Amino acid sequence: MSAFWGELIGTMILIALGGGVCAGVSLKKSFAANSGWIVITMGWGLAVAIAAYSVGSISGAHLNPALTLGLALIGKLPWADVPSYMAAQLLGAIIGAVIVYLHYLPHWKVTEDPGAKLGVFSTSPAVYHPFSNLMSEMIGTFILVLGILAIGANKFADGLNPFIVGFLIVSIGLSLGGTTGYAINPARDLGPRIAHALLPIAGKGGSNWKYAWIPVVGPLLGGSLGALFYKNVFLGQSDAAIWIVAGITVVILVISLLFSGKSANRSVSM
Repeated sequence: MSAFWGELIGTMILIALGGGVCAGVSLKKSFAANSGWIVITMGWGLAVAIAAYSVGSISGAHLNPALTLGLALIGKLPWADVPSYMAAQLLGAIIGAVIVYLHYLPHWKVTEDPGAKLGVFSTSPAVYHPFSNLMSEMIGTFILVLGILAIGANKFADGLNPFIVGFLIVSIGLSLGGTTGYAINPARDLGPRIAHALLPIAGKGGSNWKYAWIPVVGPLLGGSLGALFYKNVFLGQSDAAIWIVAGITVVILVISLLFSGKSANRSVSM
């Protein structure tokens, strides 16, 4: 099997299990309904571990464009492989979301809340504030990529690394996920959001495209900075790319702060 198919299948498994736990907790008449945030974070952590075990020997189990970009920036992945990895991840995420839709088919109609249905597929902020939301996604993904690289530098029993990474996902979700739902993965959010827009989900409402750029841009910036920080600080290998990415990050954060101010003004005027 090629790396492309490994990433596609791995990301499909990730979303089928991760989106599945969101559906179980959010949709009416599910036996898991209202079981809470701890169940969701554990479900996502196990989803990452199972997906990584499934395809780690084939593609390295990135399953996340932010990790793929970060690894390319520090020379651990050829740039020529980046487009195929990201395309596979996005397609796999869409297919995984369709699997969740089909698995919970009768539950969409009996669930009235459009927001709960969208939450099965994609993330949304607890409080809409573009600057803060972007920062949350950046911080979470910075820790994700830095943590993955640091975990990889440790010696564990054979085959234990994906399980430890799964606990990293749980930790990020419990500690940092309450603000934006911790996408920390552009494919994880964008692929299912596209599926939500296209699927004939009863009473689904809009797909909140206004917010959709944040769980894409935030993880890409945070993951890039996390990888470059690891290379420069942990490995002691100077790389000027960290300053370029930091500069781009500052510009985007300033723009998001301006959007946040406009959003606050509109809320006050209303």
